[in-house]
Amino acid sequence: MESIGVLLTCPMNTYLEQELDKRFKLFRFWDYPSSKDFFKEHSNSIRAVVGNTTMGADAEMIEALPKMEIVSSFSVGLDKIDLARCKEKKIRVTNTPDVLTEDVADLAIGLILATLRRICESDRYVRSGSWKGRDFKLTTKFTGKSVGIIGLGRIGLAVAKRAEAFDCPISYYSRTEKRGTNYKYHPSVIELASNCQILVVACALTPETRHIVNREVMDALGPKGVVINIGRGPHVDETELVSALVEGRLGGAGIDVFENEPNVPEELFALDNVVLLPHVGSGTVESRKAMADLVLGNLEAHFLNKPLLTPVV
Repeated sequence: MESIGVLLTCPMNTYLEQELDKRFKLFRFWDYPSSKDFFKEHSNSIRAVVGNTTMGADAEMIEALPKMEIVSSFSVGLDKIDLARCKEKKIRVTNTPDVLTEDVADLAIGLILATLRRICESDRYVRSGSWKGRDFKLTTKFTGKSVGIIGLGRIGLAVAKRAEAFDCPISYYSRTEKRGTNYKYHPSVIELASNCQILVVACALTPETRHIVNREVMDALGPKGVVINIGRGPHVDETELVSALVEGRLGGAGIDVFENEPNVPEELFALDNVVLLPHVGSGTVESRKAMADLVLGNLEAHFLNKPLLTPVV
């Protein structure tokens, strides 16, 4: 397989990059200052693309690489891949589900605790020496609070399971009511937000779910409510989020993903009721290696004419 051309769209994982280099003829997209020059020189050499949530395979890339057979994404989310164009051109697409579910769900609970118990603010309080002057202010508990989840897929279910251990009533919104669960279903996000204290975003990003958490949803959640986003940045209308937090219409937020990463609204930096993370939901050594192995396994399966491990298209 050493002669098969594989395009890595951006730096994403050292282990993955090294293994791709060993097994295939690897092209690093960032090594070429001009994408047009790259496509002109190598368009007939690339048979596979490896992307992620930063850069996948858009229509322009797909059209520029006529020999492309497969896009193997180092992610669960596929919003950076033109799936319709891939289907049209019979290009296979894979992702990395399941292996990161537990870590992302763990982080969601961590964000809830950090936001409600003001863990990051407490840490700064100790480091600054403020504790010598007076005790830290009281915070609010997690146990027993109602949790609403947007998207009851793999990650949403894993979050629900963990929240149940804190005796939290669970409810959810999804496109359809899920069978085999006792969690309360709400037919709209507004209704869900009106009936929970913590709103967790865990759905896939589609045109329909873009800004699914808007001003109306935040107002329904209310001044004691908390938004936790471990989905995708565009799920939440960031302009409205900033306004709701600054004006006190929303109680707090724990955010791992942003609309225009790595850019974050600077107004959030001054707010102590917000916890900000640099998109690290799957950012453990264990998950990232498992994700890389899935990418590699899918590529090798394709080029050996074997069934794909995690096919999407």
